[in-house]
Amino acid sequence: MTTSLNRFLCLLFVAAALALSGCASTPSADGATFVVVRHAEKATDDPEDPQLSEAGLRRAQRLAEVLADAPVVAIYATEFKRTRQTAQPTADRRHIPVDTYFSRGPAAESAARWRRDHDHGTVLIVGHSNTVPDLVAALSGQPATPMPETEYDRLTRIHVGADGRVRVEITRY
Repeated sequence: MTTSLNRFLCLLFVAAALALSGCASTPSADGATFVVVRHAEKATDDPEDPQLSEAGLRRAQRLAEVLADAPVVAIYATEFKRTRQTAQPTADRRHIPVDTYFSRGPAAESAARWRRDHDHGTVLIVGHSNTVPDLVAALSGQPATPMPETEYDRLTRIHVGADGRVRVEITRY
Protein backbone atom coordinates (compact mmCIF):
# COMPACT_ATOMS: atom_id res chain seq x y z
CA MET A 1 0.00 0.00 0.00
CA THR A 2 2.80 2.40 0.82
CA THR A 3 4.47 1.84 -2.56
CA SER A 4 1.22 2.57 -4.40
CA LEU A 5 0.64 5.69 -2.36
CA ASN A 6 4.21 6.90 -2.96
CA ARG A 7 3.85 6.24 -6.68
CA PHE A 8 0.54 8.10 -6.76
CA LEU A 9 1.98 11.09 -4.86
CA CYS A 10 5.02 11.14 -7.13
CA LEU A 11 2.83 11.15 -10.24
CA LEU A 12 0.65 13.86 -8.71
CA PHE A 13 3.74 15.97 -7.95
CA VAL A 14 5.10 15.54 -11.50
CA ALA A 15 1.71 16.41 -13.02
CA ALA A 16 1.46 19.54 -10.86
CA ALA A 17 5.02 20.59 -11.74
CA LEU A 18 4.34 20.17 -15.45
CA ALA A 19 1.11 22.14 -15.19
CA LEU A 20 2.84 24.99 -13.36
CA SER A 21 5.77 25.07 -15.76
CA GLY A 22 3.31 25.43 -18.62
CA CYS A 23 1.74 28.40 -16.86
CA ALA A 24 5.06 30.20 -16.68
CA SER A 25 5.37 30.34 -20.44
CA THR A 26 1.69 30.83 -21.25
CA PRO A 27 0.87 34.39 -22.37
CA SER A 28 -1.25 36.52 -20.08
CA ALA A 29 -4.96 36.29 -20.76
CA ASP A 30 -4.95 40.08 -20.75
CA GLY A 31 -2.94 40.40 -23.97
CA ALA A 32 -0.40 43.08 -24.84
CA THR A 33 -0.34 46.86 -24.59
CA PHE A 34 1.66 48.94 -27.07
CA VAL A 35 2.51 52.45 -25.88
CA VAL A 36 3.39 54.69 -28.81
CA VAL A 37 4.87 58.16 -28.32
CA ARG A 38 6.74 60.72 -30.32
CA HIS A 39 10.23 61.60 -29.14
CA ALA A 40 10.40 64.41 -26.59
CA GLU A 41 11.40 67.98 -27.40
CA LYS A 42 14.59 68.19 -29.42
CA ALA A 43 17.53 70.55 -29.16
CA THR A 44 18.98 72.56 -32.01
CA ASP A 45 22.51 71.14 -31.73
CA ASP A 46 22.41 69.14 -34.97
CA PRO A 47 19.94 69.65 -37.84
CA GLU A 48 20.22 65.98 -38.92
CA ASP A 49 20.24 64.13 -35.58
CA PRO A 50 19.63 66.44 -32.62
CA GLN A 51 19.68 65.38 -29.01
CA LEU A 52 16.87 66.16 -26.59
CA SER A 53 16.61 69.63 -25.13
CA GLU A 54 16.39 70.15 -21.35
CA ALA A 55 12.59 70.11 -21.66
CA GLY A 56 12.85 66.91 -23.68
CA LEU A 57 15.04 65.23 -21.06
CA ARG A 58 12.46 66.14 -18.40
CA ARG A 59 9.67 64.72 -20.57
CA ALA A 60 11.63 61.47 -21.08
CA GLN A 61 11.89 61.16 -17.29
CA ARG A 62 8.15 61.84 -17.02
CA LEU A 63 7.47 59.04 -19.50
CA ALA A 64 9.46 56.64 -17.32
CA GLU A 65 7.36 57.74 -14.33
CA VAL A 66 4.11 57.27 -16.26
CA LEU A 67 5.19 53.71 -17.15
CA ALA A 68 6.65 52.91 -13.71
CA ASP A 69 3.89 50.43 -12.85
CA ALA A 70 3.46 49.00 -16.35
CA PRO A 71 4.91 45.54 -17.05
CA VAL A 72 7.29 46.82 -19.75
CA VAL A 73 8.79 43.85 -21.63
CA ALA A 74 10.34 45.61 -24.63
CA ILE A 75 11.32 49.07 -25.84
CA TYR A 76 11.79 50.18 -29.44
CA ALA A 77 13.15 53.47 -30.78
CA THR A 78 14.34 54.60 -34.18
CA GLU A 79 17.97 55.06 -35.15
CA PHE A 80 17.95 58.72 -34.08
CA LYS A 81 19.39 60.11 -30.82
CA ARG A 82 16.19 61.88 -29.81
CA THR A 83 14.05 58.73 -29.87
CA ARG A 84 16.64 56.66 -28.04
CA GLN A 85 17.08 59.38 -25.41
CA THR A 86 13.30 59.51 -24.94
CA ALA A 87 13.19 55.76 -24.31
CA GLN A 88 16.35 55.50 -22.20
CA PRO A 89 14.99 56.47 -18.75
CA THR A 90 12.30 53.78 -19.05
CA ALA A 91 14.91 51.26 -20.22
CA ASP A 92 17.20 52.19 -17.32
CA ARG A 93 14.40 51.65 -14.78
CA ARG A 94 13.62 48.22 -16.27
CA HIS A 95 17.18 47.16 -17.05
CA ILE A 96 16.17 46.25 -20.58
CA PRO A 97 17.74 47.38 -23.86
CA VAL A 98 16.31 49.85 -26.32
CA ASP A 99 15.96 47.95 -29.59
CA THR A 100 16.27 49.89 -32.83
CA TYR A 101 13.77 49.85 -35.66
CA PHE A 102 14.17 51.70 -38.96
CA SER A 103 12.20 54.96 -38.95
CA ARG A 104 11.51 54.86 -42.67
CA GLY A 105 10.49 51.21 -42.71
CA PRO A 106 6.89 50.27 -43.48
CA ALA A 107 4.74 50.76 -40.37
CA ALA A 108 2.68 47.67 -41.21
CA GLU A 109 5.76 45.44 -41.18
CA SER A 110 7.00 46.79 -37.85
CA ALA A 111 3.53 46.52 -36.30
CA ALA A 112 3.08 42.94 -37.52
CA ARG A 113 6.46 41.96 -36.08
CA TRP A 114 5.74 43.61 -32.72
CA ARG A 115 2.29 42.02 -32.46
CA ARG A 116 3.77 38.63 -33.36
CA ASP A 117 6.68 38.94 -30.92
CA HIS A 118 4.75 40.42 -27.96
CA ASP A 119 1.50 38.80 -26.92
CA HIS A 120 1.68 40.03 -23.31
CA GLY A 121 3.13 42.88 -21.28
CA THR A 122 3.71 46.49 -22.28
CA VAL A 123 5.84 47.49 -25.26
CA LEU A 124 7.10 51.08 -25.54
CA ILE A 125 7.59 52.40 -29.08
CA VAL A 126 9.15 55.83 -29.69
CA GLY A 127 8.81 57.40 -33.12
CA HIS A 128 8.43 60.75 -34.88
CA SER A 129 5.55 63.11 -35.66
CA ASN A 130 5.40 61.73 -39.21
CA THR A 131 5.59 58.05 -38.19
CA VAL A 132 3.59 57.73 -34.96
CA PRO A 133 0.13 58.01 -36.60
CA ASP A 134 1.01 55.28 -39.13
CA LEU A 135 2.36 53.03 -36.37
CA VAL A 136 -0.78 53.55 -34.27
CA ALA A 137 -3.00 52.79 -37.26
CA ALA A 138 -1.01 49.67 -38.16
CA LEU A 139 -1.01 48.35 -34.57
CA SER A 140 -4.68 49.09 -33.92
CA GLY A 141 -6.30 48.66 -37.31
CA GLN A 142 -8.00 52.02 -36.71
CA PRO A 143 -7.36 55.44 -38.26
CA ALA A 144 -5.04 57.71 -36.27
CA THR A 145 -5.05 61.47 -35.97
CA PRO A 146 -2.12 63.21 -37.69
CA MET A 147 0.49 64.67 -35.36
CA PRO A 148 1.67 68.25 -35.78
CA GLU A 149 5.38 69.03 -35.55
CA THR A 150 4.73 70.93 -32.30
CA GLU A 151 3.09 68.04 -30.41
CA TYR A 152 5.28 66.09 -27.98
CA ASP A 153 2.93 64.92 -25.24
CA ARG A 154 0.54 62.45 -26.94
CA LEU A 155 0.69 58.96 -25.49
CA THR A 156 -1.34 56.30 -27.28
CA ARG A 157 -2.04 52.97 -25.59
CA ILE A 158 -3.14 50.19 -27.89
CA HIS A 159 -4.33 47.17 -25.94
CA VAL A 160 -4.62 43.99 -27.97
CA GLY A 161 -6.56 41.46 -25.93
CA ALA A 162 -5.85 37.76 -25.99
CA ASP A 163 -9.11 37.49 -27.94
CA GLY A 164 -7.76 39.90 -30.58
CA ARG A 165 -10.00 42.81 -29.62
CA VAL A 166 -8.28 46.19 -29.76
CA ARG A 167 -8.81 49.14 -27.46
CA VAL A 168 -7.14 52.52 -28.08
CA GLU A 169 -6.64 55.18 -25.42
CA ILE A 170 -4.98 58.56 -25.99
CA THR A 171 -3.67 60.56 -23.05
CA ARG A 172 -1.12 63.30 -22.45
CA TYR A 173 2.04 63.12 -20.40
